[in-house]
Amino acid sequence: MNDHVRDLASVRDATDRLLTAAAELDNASVAEPSRLPGWTRGHVLAHLARNADALVNVLAGRPMYTTAEQREADIERDAPRDLEEQLTDVRESAARFQEACAAPADWSRTVELRNGVTDTASQVPFRRWIEVELHHVDLGIGYELEDLSEEFTQREINFLARRFRHHPGVPALLIKQDDGRALGTGAVEGLTLEEIKSGREPRFELTVSGRQADLLGWLCGRRDGSALHVDGGLLPALPPL
Repeated sequence: MNDHVRDLASVRDATDRLLTAAAELDNASVAEPSRLPGWTRGHVLAHLARNADALVNVLAGRPMYTTAEQREADIERDAPRDLEEQLTDVRESAARFQEACAAPADWSRTVELRNGVTDTASQVPFRRWIEVELHHVDLGIGYELEDLSEEFTQREINFLARRFRHHPGVPALLIKQDDGRALGTGAVEGLTLEEIKSGREPRFELTVSGRQADLLGWLCGRRDGSALHVDGGLLPALPPL
């Protein structure tokens, strides 16, 4: 089972880092483009606040967002706010999330997120940790994928590999890190009983290898994969998450 208590502490630390870094901005820089196409830094901060509240809904058994359109409208509404309003909202919504997670609950229960996606409640704090860390990078204020902890980066690589596993738009991939760790994703062919008995390995179309940060960047759509090495063909374009 996931250690949700430890993950919640990591969420607090990541949120504090983001708030401390963002406090060095000013109102003009909040209105400047982020690294996410079409979004300013204000959009990123507004999304972080609304995501915290949305995950509170998830833990309470309510729909994560009322509708997809309302989700977008709320972000657009909040994006133009000045820096102090943005920081206060991120801080207060983060506190509401921590409070919701502190309530006695069955952390093994299944919860529903967006678009019919389900997960165990114990995974929700890690999902929030992902939001805070990657969107800190998206702000473009000096925090890079290389600054993420080795633990977080490895868990996120594993998480994304699971999300793409058996995806029809992703070929069978063997992902190899510089430290020797490897895992499969994409349309990995299942082994027959005879193949299992004979010791045959899964069949991969491509092998993608590189540094941990570059692999994460490609898997999460933050880097184009040009720093990676590919055996067996061309690096595939991954579908949006």
